[in-house]
Amino acid sequence: MTGSLTIAPRFCGPPGSGNGGYVCGLIAGYLDGFAEVTLRLPPPLGSPLAVAHDEKGSVRVEDGTSVIAEAISFAGNLDLQLPGPVSVSRAQAAAARSPLRLQPELHPFPACFVCGPRRQPGDGLRICVGAVPGTELWADAWSPGAEFADGVGEVRPEFLWAALDCPGGIGALQGAVTGGESYVLGRMAAIRLGPVTAGQPHVVVGWRVAAHGRKIVAGSALFTASGQAVAAARATWICLGDPAGSPATSPAAAHRHRGADTGNGQQKARTS
Repeated sequence: MTGSLTIAPRFCGPPGSGNGGYVCGLIAGYLDGFAEVTLRLPPPLGSPLAVAHDEKGSVRVEDGTSVIAEAISFAGNLDLQLPGPVSVSRAQAAAARSPLRLQPELHPFPACFVCGPRRQPGDGLRICVGAVPGTELWADAWSPGAEFADGVGEVRPEFLWAALDCPGGIGALQGAVTGGESYVLGRMAAIRLGPVTAGQPHVVVGWRVAAHGRKIVAGSALFTASGQAVAAARATWICLGDPAGSPATSPAAAHRHRGADTGNGQQKARTS
């Protein structure tokens, strides 16, 4: 079975390409159940992309002869220990101290749909996490707009994936987020654990799971204001540079890593 998708320019990440989490969420919608999506090339904007299912049930997205992304289903266990929740007020205070908010000129992709400081309210998600004192978490508060919801008021999957994307990467990079090197999403798996209702306050948190040369493994989670975990994601981010002593590995060659999770987690990111 084949189909097509087009990424509107509004949903950009780096200039000229789609935001990784948003694109992964769109692609995940072509699979039943939970999905893991690997981005092979920057997803182009405004051009129809072919979507093909193979005999094994996986999905491939192509631009002509180029493979843009591949996706597979999985059982819903991210192998990710979730941290305890952060209050809305504490997340707001952390976000106000975010280096990407305080120094927007240092943001590598300032027009990013999710975290870009150039996006206006109602245009982008404007989620820009900052460090939570005394923890390894980076957090921001987020009240999803009605424009990101389906007919019953639940946030649509592509926007849920987007909201989990940049916070994980920024939280994993920690103080190096303004260090001059650019990172992009290589692989992402996400699960919904409960209802995510538009117009209600939520908290997004991100943290580092592991680091492997040019790859950083990130965890992210979405909580309600009362502290219930309603979504989580595990992602691999790829440095676009080539740090000294690190092997040159393209996003196309990225493999899943099962590194040590952050300690003292209170919830396991899996479905029942």
